[in-house]
Amino acid sequence: MSLIKDTFLSISSPSEGLYKDNGSRFIALAYPVETEEEIKGIIDSLKKEYHDARHHCYAYRLGLDGTKFRANDDGEPSGSAGRQILGQLDSAGLSDILVVVVRYFGGIKLGIPGLIRAYRSSTSDALSKAEVVEKVAGKNYRLTFDYLAMNDVMKVLKDLNIPQSNQDFGISCSVDVRVRLSQEKDFLERLEKFLLSLKDI
Repeated sequence: MSLIKDTFLSISSPSEGLYKDNGSRFIALAYPVETEEEIKGIIDSLKKEYHDARHHCYAYRLGLDGTKFRANDDGEPSGSAGRQILGQLDSAGLSDILVVVVRYFGGIKLGIPGLIRAYRSSTSDALSKAEVVEKVAGKNYRLTFDYLAMNDVMKVLKDLNIPQSNQDFGISCSVDVRVRLSQEKDFLERLEKFLLSLKDI
């Protein structure tokens, strides 16, 4: 039994939260994400959709260990917005997640304590409405092998219950697979003698 941790928590689908204070509205929008390109696309589209809002503050964490992250205050006082959003993600133990909080200014300044409360509360509201799911971290490989080795390769994939796609069985065969991290060492050791090539994809 492997001791490698390869699961983490994320959300299954977008969710929305709201916080109001002295006329200001804070709309928190949470999204499951996997790449920084995806995040940029979502933020750009929200800036267009909510073009009349004063601020679009956000935070995200990505990956199994959550080492890719960012917090952005978008013009709010430093530390009053993005860091508060990120803090809620971390309190909930979530990764592969983006939360953008769109602020409509109500005419009355809330002060830094008020902003901290607003960004925390709106994010917390969005997360409370999201379905939390367990994700499995893995790597994608393309395997190439001789036709004669097909039965052996397929047996290893079946034994380890490894999902396959893009199968091509000609004179030389290839298949794409996704291997969970806790199985990677076992997978590579079992297949080593059958493969013509192995590529990360």
